[in-house]
Amino acid sequence: MGVYEELQARGLLAQVTDEEEIRKLINAGEATFYIGFDPTADSLHVGHFMALCLMKRLQQAGNKPIALVGGGTGMIGDPTGRSDLRTMMTTEQIDHNCECFKKQMSRFIEFGEDKARMVNNADWLRDLNYIDFIRDIGVHFSVNNMLRAECYKQRMEKGLSFLEFNYMIMQSYDFLCLYEKYGCNMQFGGDDQWSNMLGGTELIRRKLGKDAHAMTITLLLNSEGKKMGKTAKGAVWLDPDKTSPFEFYQYWRNVADADVIKFIRMLTFLPLERIDEMEKWEGSQLNEAKEILAYELTEMVHGEEEAKKAQESARALFAGGVAAQMPTAILKDEDFKDGFIDVIGMLVASGLVKSRSEGRRAIEQGGVSMDQEVVTDIKAGLTREEIAAKEDGIVLKRGKKNFRRIRL
Repeated sequence: MGVYEELQARGLLAQVTDEEEIRKLINAGEATFYIGFDPTADSLHVGHFMALCLMKRLQQAGNKPIALVGGGTGMIGDPTGRSDLRTMMTTEQIDHNCECFKKQMSRFIEFGEDKARMVNNADWLRDLNYIDFIRDIGVHFSVNNMLRAECYKQRMEKGLSFLEFNYMIMQSYDFLCLYEKYGCNMQFGGDDQWSNMLGGTELIRRKLGKDAHAMTITLLLNSEGKKMGKTAKGAVWLDPDKTSPFEFYQYWRNVADADVIKFIRMLTFLPLERIDEMEKWEGSQLNEAKEILAYELTEMVHGEEEAKKAQESARALFAGGVAAQMPTAILKDEDFKDGFIDVIGMLVASGLVKSRSEGRRAIEQGGVSMDQEVVTDIKAGLTREEIAAKEDGIVLKRGKKNFRRIRL
């Protein structure tokens, strides 16, 4: 099985421009491909995980990755998937974030001579002459076609700034520059980037008369169609100072039963034959599958030592004395409002607090955690479906010693 067929078998492929050509190139290890990362924070997060794993798989097959950090495009901001304008960052913030990215990426791909390279599009975007650029590059883009792109459609009602309207042209220009400088013949990215990626292949065809290719990977969604990577605390970061290895491990250990095998298939490097056998698992075996998923991903991001520590801590908590003696609270229909219950409601229903005002104060003082994550948002909560998906229930903690397991 070639790497292209493996990507298909793992459910990672979404759209491709020329399937046969892409299959041939990456199976032969002849692709020089890039994936873009906008430096909007000083850490990568779970939303970047699919792209990092893809880069690793393709490099192992002999292909050459280019990690393109958007030191230039980051000064504009990608409008894709957003309803508002991104906060503007200084060049110093952007450059700092780019340095942080490379350190984290090094856990996934190998940088060096004739291996992976990191490139910053600030090198060719920040000093562009505007008149020269729109004469040389802008002439190849149809405004009518651009406005039909999904990344712009969703912004038209609330207002799309001219600043953001330039993003597709900038990303397309990136592809052209990488093609000319490094022989980059492919761009890979999330499925929401398809319109921007097609702009790049078309610009290369118009400017150079050459063929370049694009392939999108499946977005990481749970069984309810929601993007993975968010918790009551916010994003799940790859930086251990932002999301500890234990919190990272627990995030994956607590995925729904319906999602665990899919995530193992998409994100881990376990053999497909083994995963096919795991498809038959049910009941308590799914808890074992969740441990496997959590350990494999934590090891990939934080190393073997931290993965072992996180696993041991989780087992000590949930298989040891605390879990064995933990009182259980059963939620009733009247505890939910429109199928949703907030954490304050769970605290009251469990008996950990006597009133909603007491629960609000406990959260504001940082004294409440849910599944080992400190709750900071008083509006945080879960739907009935999310609670039902947790076979072991939800573990609430108030203070150091007061635990309750919450379930339906």
